[in-house]
Amino acid sequence: MPNVPSKFTMGIEEEYLLVDKETRALVVDPPQSLMKACEEKLGEQVSSELLRSQIEIGTKVCGDITEAREDLRRLRKIIVDVANDHGLAPIASSTHPFSRWSEQKQTEKDRYESLTLEMQAAARRLLICGMHVHVGIEDDELRIDLMNQMSYFLPHLLAMSCSSPFWEGRNTGLKSYRLTVFDALPRTGLPERFASYAEYERHVRIMVDAGLIEDSTRIWWDLRPSARFPTLETRVMDVCTRLDDTVAIAAMLVCLLRMLYRLRSHNQRWRIYTPMLIRENRWRAMRYSYDEGLIDLAKGVVVPFDQLLDELLDLIAEDAEALSCTKEIEHVRTIVARGTSAHRQINVFEESKAFGADDEVALKNVVDTLIEDTADGL
Repeated sequence: MPNVPSKFTMGIEEEYLLVDKETRALVVDPPQSLMKACEEKLGEQVSSELLRSQIEIGTKVCGDITEAREDLRRLRKIIVDVANDHGLAPIASSTHPFSRWSEQKQTEKDRYESLTLEMQAAARRLLICGMHVHVGIEDDELRIDLMNQMSYFLPHLLAMSCSSPFWEGRNTGLKSYRLTVFDALPRTGLPERFASYAEYERHVRIMVDAGLIEDSTRIWWDLRPSARFPTLETRVMDVCTRLDDTVAIAAMLVCLLRMLYRLRSHNQRWRIYTPMLIRENRWRAMRYSYDEGLIDLAKGVVVPFDQLLDELLDLIAEDAEALSCTKEIEHVRTIVARGTSAHRQINVFEESKAFGADDEVALKNVVDTLIEDTADGL
C-alpha cells in the first residue's frame, strides 16, 4: 500500500480482578507485597486501578500481532504466578459474578480521589474491567478521520468480547453489563465526530479551560485519540477471559483500521451512519452479544452475526495477509461457534444449578472456570 503514514503498531491493555482462591470472592485489600512483586517483574507495564481488587497490565509497543501475543502471554503469566504466591488468582472478566462494589476499597491515589469526589457513586461502583487496544496512527488528521469511520464496527467488536453477564450474584440478562455501569459517567459511549483534529482540540480546550476536565484522559469514549500516545484507542470491548480471544479481536481491530486507510488511499471511505443507528447495534451487542444478530445499516435489517462476520472477514482478508495475522483473524469464527466468556459463564452457572447446586455454589463454579480460562495457554 503506497504512502502508508503508519506501520499500524499496536499495544494491548487488560484489566483483571483479583480473587481469593479459597472464597472465590474479590480480595478487598490485597497485600502490598503483591503489587511490589508485580512491579519488580514488570516495571511500568503493570499498574493499580481505581479499586484495590483490580490490576492493569499493558504490552509494550508491538510491531505485529505475534509480538503482541507473546508479550501479553508473558504479562498474564507473571500476574497469575505472583497472585498464586499470595493465595490469589486473577480473572479476566469484566465483572465479578457475585462480589459487591459497595464492599470494595479504593486505591489511594490523588487521581482516583478526585474522580470519586466529582462522580460520587457513579465512580465508586466501577467494579468493572475492560480491554483497550492502541493502534499507532501518527498523523493527527488521519486519526480523526479513521475514528469517525471506525465507530461503525464498535458493536461488532463488543459482541465478540462479552464477559460480564453477572452483577452482584444475579444474571443480569445482558452479555455485557459492564457498559451499563460505565455509561453512568459523562463523556462515555460512542465518540463524537469531528471534521478535523483542530476541531477536536478546540472542543477539548473548551472543557479544560472551563475547569470541567484536567485533560483529554477524562474523555472515556468507546474510541478516542489517546492523550498519551499517537494512537487511536479502542475501549468498547469487555476484557476477554481467554488469551486467544483477546489476540483475535485485537488483530481484527487493526485489520479494520488498515482496511479503512486502504479505502482512503483510493479516494473511498466507509459510509458514515447516524449515531442513533450505531447505538442501537451497541445495545444489541450489550444485550445479546451476537446471538440475535446486528443491524446491517446499509440494508436496514437485522442480519445473523455469522453472516456479517463473513462479510467483514472478506473485507479485511487482504489486510490480514499484509499484517501477517490471518490465523489470528480466523479465530473469531471459533469465538462465535464456541461462545464468548459470557456464554460460558452462564452455561457453567445453569449446568451447576441443574446438578443441584444452589446459587452460591454455582457462582463459585463460575469463578473457578474464570480462573482456569484466564490462565489457559500460558
